[in-house]
Amino acid sequence: MMEDWKPMILKEDSPPREALNCDQCGLAEQHGRFIWGEGNPDAPIFVIMDNPGAREDREGAAFVCGTRQTLQLGLREAGVALDEIYVSYLVKRRPVRKYDKPHAREACLGHLKAQLEEQKPKLLLGLGNVVIQALIAQEEEVKNRRGKWLEFEGIPIAFSYHPLAVRRRPVLMKHFVNDLKFAASGLSTDTSRPLHTGSSSHAEV
Repeated sequence: MMEDWKPMILKEDSPPREALNCDQCGLAEQHGRFIWGEGNPDAPIFVIMDNPGAREDREGAAFVCGTRQTLQLGLREAGVALDEIYVSYLVKRRPVRKYDKPHAREACLGHLKAQLEEQKPKLLLGLGNVVIQALIAQEEEVKNRRGKWLEFEGIPIAFSYHPLAVRRRPVLMKHFVNDLKFAASGLSTDTSRPLHTGSSSHAEV
């Protein structure tokens, strides 16, 4: 029953010390929470979003924000277990006010690449236009790449809408769920050969 379902607070992954002390993105001065990643570090699906939302309320109590709730609901509807995913971000610190977004994403990209090298997930799932534009090409949009495999750092990557967009426009939920099913299907599909073709000059797997 849907009314019995409750989102879970995913276990937070401890960042390496050199990353925790990094201030290249410019967000350290905002004193926002540093979140390296959440979920199962050994999961086959590595989910990438733009930046972390709050994990605690104003009183400091742990809670699941709307973005995480929507992601988990979509995963549930798609039949993807939470232990099959790990969630991380382009920017590792939670911003609390305006910041130089392109600079911060570029500064943090090395951390993301280090995570992928360390964890070696089988598949990547990027959520939102910010992610596809940061990892693939500035002119790309999720709506044009849904249901297709691209590649980042030698790893197959699929894309879908950001959970916040789905939350604001519930009509997108069915597409979001289908995209999650597509990504999960890559665990049992040979993604080493072209599955889809497109006009982009970027590598497709």
